[in-house]
Amino acid sequence: MDFQDIRYEIAERILTLTLHRPERLNAFTDRMAHELIAAVDAADADDTVRAIVVTGAGRGFCAGADLGGGGGTFNYEGQEQRGDEHRGDEHRDTGGLVALRLFACRKPLIAAINGPAVGVGATMTLPMDVRLAASTARFGFVFARRGIVPEACSSWFLPRVVGISQALEWTYSGRVFAADEALAGRLVSRVVEPEALLPTAYALATEIAANTSAVSIALTRAMMWRMLGASHPMDAHEVDSPGVFWTGRNADASEGVAAFLEKRPARFTLSPTTDMPPFYPWWPERKFRG
Repeated sequence: MDFQDIRYEIAERILTLTLHRPERLNAFTDRMAHELIAAVDAADADDTVRAIVVTGAGRGFCAGADLGGGGGTFNYEGQEQRGDEHRGDEHRDTGGLVALRLFACRKPLIAAINGPAVGVGATMTLPMDVRLAASTARFGFVFARRGIVPEACSSWFLPRVVGISQALEWTYSGRVFAADEALAGRLVSRVVEPEALLPTAYALATEIAANTSAVSIALTRAMMWRMLGASHPMDAHEVDSPGVFWTGRNADASEGVAAFLEKRPARFTLSPTTDMPPFYPWWPERKFRG
């Protein structure tokens, strides 16, 4: 694939997406946004990809929006030529387009945050399932200090990940904070030394790829994320019930039980691209309302 601002590499059933503008600390651009969306589209369509690791080239993860355009960086009025997401009062935030595509992904997403992750560099990781940080990583939800508001759907994601009080403290202050504070605030699940970051991410991705059903993972991911917005446990029961019924009578469940009883690795065969249950997706499609 002909990407410029990211790298797309598959090895051992794991896709590594590397933000690749190291000379700019991988600062976010429209091109990077659309390449990330295209990369997730490709990964979802490729059954050889069982997990995705996202990291940054060089010493940064993503320094946020590229501010090289100066004070008008966030003024999208009159920039209709940049695409459908920049049409006056129908403006679509490009970080939000990326976040929504990550949210809809059928593969588990692991962020390996190797350095500064600021602004959209932090918010783009929120729809990812596991965030691991190097001890050198720094985080900042700096929007109020730039005179704008949180983007990339982070007003939905961030309170669900870290709780409302922590989310507001970080977004109100706009300060940049260290990996240890991110761990204490539950933004990341582990902090490791820089040389251990990618091996730790790949070990987790390999554990998923080697031991689990791809269809089970795709369904579990959709169930867990979408139930964050449910109003009652009955909403979960109404999805769990057909899920257990459908998966329980298919080949992967038979294989999983047989592998356990025979004390051998399972050989799952169902595919998320062709073998999802008839009730998937069970949620209504949402349209942008402008």
